[in-house]
Amino acid sequence: MPAQIDSTVNRLIQAAHVTGAGVALFHRGKVVYLKTYGMRDAEKNLPLTPDSVMTAASLTKSAFATVVMRLVQRGALDLDKPIEEYLGNPLGNFAPYSDLKGDPRTAKLTLRILFDHTTGLANFRGLEDDHKLHIHYNPGTHYGYSGEGINLAQFVVEKVTGKSATQLMQEELYGPLKMSRTSMVWQPRFESDFANGYDEYGRSLGPERRTSPNAAGSMLATPRDYATFLAALMRGEVLSSAARGRMLSPQIRIHSAHQFPSLNTDTTTAYDPIDLSYGIGWGLYKSPYGPGFFKEGHDEGWRNLALCFLNGDGMLVMTNSSNGEGMFKPLVEALLGETAFPFDWDGYTPYDKLPPLPKLKEHKRVTLTADQLTEL
Repeated sequence: MPAQIDSTVNRLIQAAHVTGAGVALFHRGKVVYLKTYGMRDAEKNLPLTPDSVMTAASLTKSAFATVVMRLVQRGALDLDKPIEEYLGNPLGNFAPYSDLKGDPRTAKLTLRILFDHTTGLANFRGLEDDHKLHIHYNPGTHYGYSGEGINLAQFVVEKVTGKSATQLMQEELYGPLKMSRTSMVWQPRFESDFANGYDEYGRSLGPERRTSPNAAGSMLATPRDYATFLAALMRGEVLSSAARGRMLSPQIRIHSAHQFPSLNTDTTTAYDPIDLSYGIGWGLYKSPYGPGFFKEGHDEGWRNLALCFLNGDGMLVMTNSSNGEGMFKPLVEALLGETAFPFDWDGYTPYDKLPPLPKLKEHKRVTLTADQLTEL
């Protein structure tokens, strides 16, 4: 089996032009396989290791949601209390959210709505034509992935607890699980083993040395550490059974034809057979393995996927390449078999079905802020 996995992953990273990949497999809530392939620094010929610090991107969102559920199970937070009651003022009175001043719909926002992506906000305000926040539909009525919603949850939780997201994540998750090479911001200890991100052309983008926490996607983690988190969650060691059940219960059915662009209005019934839904910070669906939950991570130079099942099986793949998603479908099918995962909805086109890249001289790079980069 290990030799077959090696052969499969090595073939796929070469065919899909992926610089490096960390792969973990889970069985009954235990990490039964963890190995890394390719390079963390192609220029220096340094191999990726299970302890190489990588950009988790939007895998951050699910970890943060889990920490919030720990606070919920202790009674420190209520998923259904309007966030303006926590804040003590209308949301638009706070500088980061002044664009929403005068919109009465902010009174409907709750942590549940923020984490199940039904806020009506764009993924990020920088994607709006005027670069301002707008609520596009009544909160709680329609799924539309929003990093802004998760960052707003961070804003609320930090106000309520008086602690930064960096401190909360360390106290509630990283510390208890001994995830010593994971943080919401860059740490000096990461310098000993970190990965560079690489674009579609194989050009190094360097590491992401984040200096401020961003619940939508600033987490820096190793394949070993994030696998530790997923395994503990599946074993029931991170949350009580009741709290985990609430987190992984469908909050909103998804009928969008594609996850992105997040405010698209195209609908489909294609995913009704798998009951594609969103829970509290996790995508949910019915699989041949039983109930499944998943989270993607997408940043320039980084592509990640966590796919788990309540029976304790699943896999994690973390890559330091913008080409990483091209290997996800064939990799999942080779290692897990038929999972019924909605690859098309997630935009995971296999590498051999993608159109050729434009010639490099025709390729215009777009510089985005760190917040805008964290799309998934």
